[in-house]
Amino acid sequence: MALANDNSQQPTVPSFVKRKVRWREVLIKGFCLACAVFSILITAGIVIVLAKEAFTFFTKVSPVTFFTGTEWYPAFNPPKFGILPLLSGTLLVALGSAAIALPLGLMAAIYLSEYATSKVRAYMKPILELLAGIPTVVYGYFGLTTVTPFLKSIYPGFETFNGASGAIVVGIMTLPLVASLCEDAIMSVPKELREGAYGLGATKQEVTAKIVVPAAFSGIMAASILAISRAVGETMAVALAAGQSPKLTLNPTVGIETMTAYIVQTSKGDIRFGSTEYQTIYAVGLTLFVITFGLNFVARRLVKRYRINYV
Repeated sequence: MALANDNSQQPTVPSFVKRKVRWREVLIKGFCLACAVFSILITAGIVIVLAKEAFTFFTKVSPVTFFTGTEWYPAFNPPKFGILPLLSGTLLVALGSAAIALPLGLMAAIYLSEYATSKVRAYMKPILELLAGIPTVVYGYFGLTTVTPFLKSIYPGFETFNGASGAIVVGIMTLPLVASLCEDAIMSVPKELREGAYGLGATKQEVTAKIVVPAAFSGIMAASILAISRAVGETMAVALAAGQSPKLTLNPTVGIETMTAYIVQTSKGDIRFGSTEYQTIYAVGLTLFVITFGLNFVARRLVKRYRINYV
Protein backbone atom coordinates (compact mmCIF):
# COMPACT_ATOMS: atom_id res chain seq x y z
CA MET A 1 0.00 0.00 0.00
CA ALA A 2 2.87 2.35 0.78
CA LEU A 3 4.36 1.71 -2.64
CA ALA A 4 1.04 2.41 -4.28
CA ASN A 5 0.72 5.68 -2.42
CA ASP A 6 4.23 6.70 -3.44
CA ASN A 7 3.52 5.99 -7.12
CA SER A 8 0.29 7.89 -6.99
CA GLN A 9 2.07 10.94 -5.63
CA GLN A 10 4.63 11.12 -8.52
CA PRO A 11 4.13 14.21 -10.73
CA THR A 12 2.65 13.49 -14.14
CA VAL A 13 3.93 15.18 -17.30
CA PRO A 14 1.16 17.00 -19.15
CA SER A 15 0.30 15.61 -22.55
CA PHE A 16 1.01 18.90 -24.35
CA VAL A 17 4.57 18.89 -22.94
CA LYS A 18 5.08 15.36 -24.27
CA ARG A 19 3.83 16.43 -27.69
CA LYS A 20 6.16 19.44 -27.65
CA VAL A 21 9.18 17.30 -26.80
CA ARG A 22 8.21 14.75 -29.46
CA TRP A 23 7.85 17.39 -32.17
CA ARG A 24 11.18 18.92 -31.17
CA GLU A 25 12.88 15.54 -31.56
CA VAL A 26 11.20 15.01 -34.92
CA LEU A 27 12.39 18.43 -36.14
CA ILE A 28 15.95 17.83 -34.99
CA LYS A 29 16.00 14.40 -36.59
CA GLY A 30 14.57 15.78 -39.83
CA PHE A 31 17.10 18.62 -39.91
CA CYS A 32 20.01 16.23 -39.40
CA LEU A 33 18.64 13.93 -42.11
CA ALA A 34 18.25 16.87 -44.49
CA CYS A 35 21.88 17.91 -43.90
CA ALA A 36 23.09 14.37 -44.59
CA VAL A 37 20.98 14.07 -47.76
CA PHE A 38 22.12 17.52 -48.92
CA SER A 39 25.77 16.52 -48.53
CA ILE A 40 25.17 13.33 -50.54
CA LEU A 41 23.35 15.26 -53.27
CA ILE A 42 26.15 17.82 -53.53
CA THR A 43 28.72 15.04 -53.89
CA ALA A 44 26.59 13.24 -56.44
CA GLY A 45 26.09 16.48 -58.37
CA ILE A 46 29.83 17.11 -58.56
CA VAL A 47 30.48 13.58 -59.79
CA ILE A 48 27.68 13.82 -62.38
CA VAL A 49 28.98 17.13 -63.75
CA LEU A 50 32.53 15.77 -63.94
CA ALA A 51 31.41 12.58 -65.64
CA LYS A 52 29.11 14.38 -68.10
CA GLU A 53 31.70 16.91 -69.23
CA ALA A 54 34.46 14.30 -69.29
CA PHE A 55 32.29 12.06 -71.46
CA THR A 56 31.84 14.94 -73.91
CA PHE A 57 35.62 15.38 -73.97
CA PHE A 58 36.22 11.69 -74.60
CA THR A 59 33.86 11.76 -77.58
CA LYS A 60 36.38 14.09 -79.21
CA VAL A 61 39.62 12.64 -77.82
CA SER A 62 40.32 8.93 -77.55
CA PRO A 63 40.67 7.67 -73.96
CA VAL A 64 43.62 5.58 -75.11
CA THR A 65 45.38 8.69 -76.38
CA PHE A 66 44.47 10.57 -73.21
CA PHE A 67 45.80 7.98 -70.76
CA THR A 68 48.84 6.81 -72.75
CA GLY A 69 50.01 9.99 -74.48
CA THR A 70 53.38 11.40 -73.41
CA GLU A 71 52.77 15.03 -74.44
CA TRP A 72 50.33 17.53 -72.92
CA TYR A 73 49.86 20.66 -75.01
CA PRO A 74 46.10 21.30 -75.36
CA ALA A 75 46.63 24.83 -76.73
CA PHE A 76 49.03 23.83 -79.51
CA ASN A 77 48.11 23.18 -83.12
CA PRO A 78 47.75 20.26 -83.38
CA PRO A 79 46.88 19.76 -79.70
CA LYS A 80 48.40 17.01 -77.59
CA PHE A 81 46.19 15.43 -74.92
CA GLY A 82 48.44 12.87 -73.20
CA ILE A 83 47.95 13.10 -69.44
CA LEU A 84 51.07 11.12 -68.47
CA PRO A 85 53.20 14.29 -67.94
CA LEU A 86 50.63 15.60 -65.45
CA LEU A 87 50.42 12.20 -63.76
CA SER A 88 54.20 11.98 -63.43
CA GLY A 89 54.36 15.47 -61.91
CA THR A 90 51.62 14.62 -59.44
CA LEU A 91 53.34 11.33 -58.58
CA LEU A 92 56.67 13.09 -58.05
CA VAL A 93 55.18 15.62 -55.64
CA ALA A 94 53.09 13.03 -53.79
CA LEU A 95 55.91 10.53 -53.28
CA GLY A 96 58.46 13.23 -52.46
CA SER A 97 56.21 14.83 -49.86
CA ALA A 98 55.40 11.39 -48.41
CA ALA A 99 59.11 10.65 -48.03
CA ILE A 100 59.36 13.78 -45.88
CA ALA A 101 56.06 13.88 -43.98
CA LEU A 102 55.56 10.20 -43.13
CA PRO A 103 58.78 9.43 -41.22
CA LEU A 104 58.97 12.85 -39.57
CA GLY A 105 55.28 12.82 -38.66
CA LEU A 106 55.47 9.31 -37.23
CA MET A 107 58.57 10.13 -35.19
CA ALA A 108 56.94 13.30 -33.89
CA ALA A 109 53.82 11.34 -32.94
CA ILE A 110 55.88 8.69 -31.12
CA TYR A 111 57.76 11.35 -29.19
CA LEU A 112 54.63 13.27 -28.21
CA SER A 113 52.73 10.18 -27.11
CA GLU A 114 55.48 8.05 -25.56
CA TYR A 115 58.38 10.23 -24.48
CA ALA A 116 57.27 13.83 -24.00
CA THR A 117 56.04 15.02 -20.64
CA SER A 118 52.56 16.48 -20.38
CA LYS A 119 53.99 19.99 -20.16
CA VAL A 120 56.15 19.57 -23.24
CA ARG A 121 53.25 18.01 -25.14
CA ALA A 122 50.97 20.89 -24.19
CA TYR A 123 53.38 23.33 -25.87
CA MET A 124 54.70 21.30 -28.80
CA LYS A 125 51.45 19.91 -30.20
CA PRO A 126 49.75 23.32 -30.74
CA ILE A 127 52.94 24.63 -32.35
CA LEU A 128 53.07 21.63 -34.68
CA GLU A 129 49.40 21.95 -35.59
CA LEU A 130 49.93 25.65 -36.28
CA LEU A 131 51.58 24.62 -39.55
CA ALA A 132 48.19 23.36 -40.75
CA GLY A 133 46.72 26.85 -40.41
CA ILE A 134 49.19 28.54 -42.77
CA PRO A 135 47.64 29.30 -46.19
CA THR A 136 48.91 27.11 -49.00
CA VAL A 137 49.88 30.10 -51.11
CA VAL A 138 52.32 31.10 -48.37
CA TYR A 139 53.91 27.67 -48.62
CA GLY A 140 54.22 28.17 -52.35
CA TYR A 141 56.07 31.46 -51.98
CA PHE A 142 58.19 29.93 -49.22
CA GLY A 143 59.24 27.20 -51.62
CA LEU A 144 59.94 29.69 -54.41
CA THR A 145 61.88 32.24 -52.34
CA THR A 146 63.55 30.08 -49.68
CA VAL A 147 63.60 26.38 -50.54
CA THR A 148 64.65 26.80 -54.18
CA PRO A 149 67.60 29.14 -53.43
CA PHE A 150 68.74 26.71 -50.73
CA LEU A 151 68.58 23.80 -53.18
CA LYS A 152 70.47 25.82 -55.79
CA SER A 153 73.21 26.54 -53.27
CA ILE A 154 73.66 22.78 -52.84
CA TYR A 155 73.30 21.84 -56.51
CA PRO A 156 73.26 24.65 -59.13
CA GLY A 157 71.43 22.42 -61.60
CA PHE A 158 68.07 23.09 -59.96
CA GLU A 159 65.73 25.21 -62.06
CA THR A 160 63.80 28.14 -60.57
CA PHE A 161 60.66 26.01 -60.61
CA ASN A 162 61.41 22.41 -59.71
CA GLY A 163 59.66 19.31 -58.41
CA ALA A 164 61.86 18.99 -55.33
CA SER A 165 60.77 22.37 -54.01
CA GLY A 166 57.11 21.48 -54.50
CA ALA A 167 57.57 18.13 -52.77
CA ILE A 168 59.35 19.71 -49.79
CA VAL A 169 56.71 22.38 -49.15
CA VAL A 170 53.86 19.88 -49.54
CA GLY A 171 55.69 17.53 -47.18
CA ILE A 172 55.88 20.32 -44.59
CA MET A 173 52.19 21.03 -45.12
CA THR A 174 51.10 17.42 -44.56
CA LEU A 175 53.44 16.89 -41.61
CA PRO A 176 50.90 18.12 -38.98
CA LEU A 177 48.20 15.86 -40.46
CA VAL A 178 50.41 12.78 -40.20
CA ALA A 179 51.66 13.65 -36.72
CA SER A 180 48.18 14.35 -35.33
CA LEU A 181 46.51 11.25 -36.78
CA CYS A 182 49.41 8.96 -35.84
CA GLU A 183 49.44 10.34 -32.30
CA ASP A 184 45.71 9.67 -31.96
CA ALA A 185 46.24 6.11 -33.18
CA ILE A 186 49.14 5.53 -30.77
CA MET A 187 47.33 7.09 -27.83
CA SER A 188 44.36 4.77 -28.44
CA VAL A 189 46.52 1.71 -27.66
CA PRO A 190 45.49 0.54 -24.17
CA LYS A 191 47.88 1.31 -21.34
CA GLU A 192 47.60 -2.32 -20.18
CA LEU A 193 49.64 -3.47 -23.17
CA ARG A 194 52.47 -1.17 -22.23
CA GLU A 195 52.33 -2.13 -18.56
CA GLY A 196 52.31 -5.83 -19.44
CA ALA A 197 55.41 -5.42 -21.59
CA TYR A 198 57.17 -3.44 -18.85
CA GLY A 199 56.24 -6.18 -16.40
CA LEU A 200 58.06 -8.68 -18.62
CA GLY A 201 61.20 -6.55 -18.52
CA ALA A 202 60.93 -4.76 -21.87
CA THR A 203 62.63 -1.41 -22.34
CA LYS A 204 60.94 1.80 -23.48
CA GLN A 205 62.29 1.39 -26.98
CA GLU A 206 61.15 -2.23 -27.18
CA VAL A 207 57.66 -1.39 -25.96
CA THR A 208 57.33 1.42 -28.50
CA ALA A 209 58.75 -0.47 -31.48
CA LYS A 210 57.34 -3.95 -30.82
CA ILE A 211 54.09 -3.30 -28.96
CA VAL A 212 52.69 0.21 -29.43
CA VAL A 213 53.47 0.92 -33.08
CA PRO A 214 52.30 -2.50 -34.37
CA ALA A 215 49.11 -2.17 -32.32
CA ALA A 216 48.42 1.22 -33.93
CA PHE A 217 49.33 0.02 -37.44
CA SER A 218 45.88 0.51 -38.95
CA GLY A 219 45.66 4.11 -37.79
CA ILE A 220 49.20 4.86 -38.94
CA MET A 221 48.53 3.40 -42.39
CA ALA A 222 45.30 5.36 -42.70
CA ALA A 223 47.12 8.56 -41.74
CA SER A 224 49.81 7.87 -44.32
CA ILE A 225 47.37 7.27 -47.18
CA LEU A 226 45.27 10.29 -46.25
CA ALA A 227 48.44 12.42 -46.26
CA ILE A 228 49.32 11.15 -49.75
CA SER A 229 45.77 11.90 -50.86
CA ARG A 230 46.15 15.41 -49.43
CA ALA A 231 49.40 15.84 -51.36
CA VAL A 232 47.79 14.67 -54.60
CA GLY A 233 45.06 17.27 -54.25
CA GLU A 234 47.32 20.20 -53.31
CA THR A 235 47.11 23.13 -55.72
CA MET A 236 48.62 26.53 -54.96
CA ALA A 237 51.83 25.40 -53.29
CA VAL A 238 52.87 23.18 -56.20
CA ALA A 239 51.66 25.67 -58.80
CA LEU A 240 54.03 28.30 -57.37
CA ALA A 241 56.96 26.12 -56.34
CA ALA A 242 57.00 23.34 -58.95
CA GLY A 243 55.98 25.40 -61.96
CA GLN A 244 53.61 24.79 -64.86
CA SER A 245 55.75 22.88 -67.34
CA PRO A 246 54.18 19.51 -68.21
CA LYS A 247 57.09 17.10 -68.60
CA LEU A 248 57.11 13.33 -68.49
CA THR A 249 59.92 13.03 -65.97
CA LEU A 250 60.67 12.06 -62.39
CA ASN A 251 63.69 14.36 -62.24
CA PRO A 252 63.14 16.61 -59.20
CA THR A 253 65.52 19.31 -60.44
CA VAL A 254 63.35 20.48 -63.35
CA GLY A 255 60.02 22.24 -63.52
CA ILE A 256 56.90 20.08 -63.68
CA GLU A 257 53.14 20.48 -63.63
CA THR A 258 50.61 18.58 -61.57
CA MET A 259 46.98 17.92 -62.42
CA THR A 260 45.72 20.45 -59.89
CA ALA A 261 48.12 23.13 -61.14
CA TYR A 262 46.85 22.61 -64.68
CA ILE A 263 43.24 22.98 -63.55
CA VAL A 264 44.10 26.28 -61.87
CA GLN A 265 45.95 27.52 -64.94
CA THR A 266 43.13 26.61 -67.32
CA SER A 267 40.38 28.02 -65.09
CA LYS A 268 41.66 31.59 -65.29
CA GLY A 269 39.20 32.44 -68.06
CA ASP A 270 41.59 32.75 -71.02
CA ILE A 271 40.08 29.74 -72.82
CA ARG A 272 36.78 29.70 -74.66
CA PHE A 273 34.03 28.03 -72.68
CA GLY A 274 32.86 24.74 -74.15
CA SER A 275 35.96 24.17 -76.26
CA THR A 276 37.88 20.91 -76.19
CA GLU A 277 40.73 22.59 -74.35
CA TYR A 278 38.31 23.87 -71.73
CA GLN A 279 36.79 20.42 -71.29
CA THR A 280 40.19 19.02 -70.40
CA ILE A 281 39.54 20.50 -66.94
CA TYR A 282 36.79 17.97 -66.36
CA ALA A 283 38.75 15.06 -67.80
CA VAL A 284 41.72 15.85 -65.56
CA GLY A 285 39.41 16.55 -62.62
CA LEU A 286 37.65 13.20 -63.04
CA THR A 287 41.01 11.43 -63.17
CA LEU A 288 42.09 13.23 -60.01
CA PHE A 289 38.81 12.31 -58.31
CA VAL A 290 39.27 8.63 -59.17
CA ILE A 291 42.81 8.66 -57.76
CA THR A 292 41.87 10.34 -54.48
CA PHE A 293 38.76 8.18 -54.13
CA GLY A 294 40.89 5.08 -54.63
CA LEU A 295 43.39 6.21 -52.00
CA ASN A 296 40.62 6.86 -49.47
CA PHE A 297 39.02 3.52 -50.28
CA VAL A 298 42.33 1.75 -49.67
CA ALA A 299 42.74 3.61 -46.38
CA ARG A 300 39.30 2.49 -45.20
CA ARG A 301 40.00 -1.11 -46.20
CA LEU A 302 43.31 -1.12 -44.35
CA VAL A 303 41.74 0.30 -41.22
CA LYS A 304 38.96 -2.28 -41.36
CA ARG A 305 41.33 -5.17 -41.99
CA TYR A 306 44.04 -4.39 -39.46
CA ARG A 307 41.99 -2.72 -36.73
CA ILE A 308 42.39 -4.39 -33.36
CA ASN A 309 39.47 -4.24 -30.93
CA TYR A 310 40.59 -4.26 -27.29
CA VAL A 311 37.13 -4.48 -25.76
